[in-house]
Amino acid sequence: MHSIQVITLGCSKNTVDTEHLLAQLPPDAFTILPEDHEGPADYLLINTCGFIGDAKQQSIDTILAHAARRKSGEVGKFFVFGCLSQRYASQLPSLIPEVDGWFGARDLDPVLKALGVTPQRALRNSRRFESDGRAYAYIKISEGCDRRCSYCAIPFIRGAHRSVPMEDVLEEARLLAERGVKELIIIAQDTTYYGLDLYGRRALAELLRKLSAVDGIEWLRLHYSYPEGFPEDVLDEMASNPKICKYLDIPLQHISDKVLHNMHRGVTGQWTRSLIARLREKVPGLVLRTTVIVGHPGEGPEEFGELLDFAREARFERLGAFTYSEEEGTWGAENLADDVPQEEKQRRYDELMAMQEGISAQYNASRVGSIEKVLVDDVVGAKLICRSQYESPEVDGEIIVSCPEGSDPRSFVGKFAQVRILASEDYDLIGEII
Repeated sequence: MHSIQVITLGCSKNTVDTEHLLAQLPPDAFTILPEDHEGPADYLLINTCGFIGDAKQQSIDTILAHAARRKSGEVGKFFVFGCLSQRYASQLPSLIPEVDGWFGARDLDPVLKALGVTPQRALRNSRRFESDGRAYAYIKISEGCDRRCSYCAIPFIRGAHRSVPMEDVLEEARLLAERGVKELIIIAQDTTYYGLDLYGRRALAELLRKLSAVDGIEWLRLHYSYPEGFPEDVLDEMASNPKICKYLDIPLQHISDKVLHNMHRGVTGQWTRSLIARLREKVPGLVLRTTVIVGHPGEGPEEFGELLDFAREARFERLGAFTYSEEEGTWGAENLADDVPQEEKQRRYDELMAMQEGISAQYNASRVGSIEKVLVDDVVGAKLICRSQYESPEVDGEIIVSCPEGSDPRSFVGKFAQVRILASEDYDLIGEII
């Protein structure tokens, strides 16, 4: 038996990659250690992120922190894979010689072969390692991206868009449901592009419909939807299918025509406003999550003011923001001057998020007194940590519920419950089981 520890950094898409990798390890040959394990390990693997500056720095810091374990002999073999090593394959080996092997993000087979495992191609897109017994799971429906946003390095890290065949997605969903997963969170670099390469059409609505028929799956949640070319039939499915959460993650990035042009987003501000109106009209009660970038080249005080006004008018229930990070190799880095000082980027970020805090607080307050179906994710003491269809895990607030007197809190985990919302905070809600 060989012991193996895998540390996963970055987004949920990396988590899925790690779980697919671990699922192919023969259980009679490998013991999988916890991610926070600090003792000896025959193999240590780090799945890295290389998207923006902060994520790259976290990956480098994590590699360096564990390189000492390899140098001291505590770790037998030390491998690094994922986005960072895909992006900087030629530079990293000489900089950190303690690493025994560097592998990319597009193909897990070389990592498996380095572990002495023969890849099982027929199982690659369906089997997942059960890491924590959660009642929700991310399911990646495609890889790579054909978009060419000027600020984004993903296309040359992850490659061109490649949809996972529908039958593989459905098989993976069935296997997840069999182990108790009740909520599937649909992810990809761009979920709305799904099917174009395989079927010659956008097939996301069809996929959602078929996933909702999988026995045991009660919620489907859609993330990472690109606004340009948004398939209208997805809205029809979302409005009519009770298993699809009235929740949509749709990164808009900006509203100014000038900034959107510099970003190569393929849409205008007016087109974006029309899309938001259409989303809310066709799916009543829809909760929208978006992300925006502040301080992008071309964003002066007037353009930032337009972004503030848009966020104030659109009243997104969830909004996150990033300060612009110039990424080498992107069109923006080579053709646009990063001319907004970092202090000004941070000031704009703080102003936007302070405004959004008020919007989120008002939205939460509007839900006080309502009765909502929630999924219990965890317990802390005697408190149940829950979410409704309007909260996505890890990025949104939570509904904190007192466990009924005399009940075992752990008995509620992974189950649905009806909860009355009693009070609200800026991002979390307080409730009681009814």
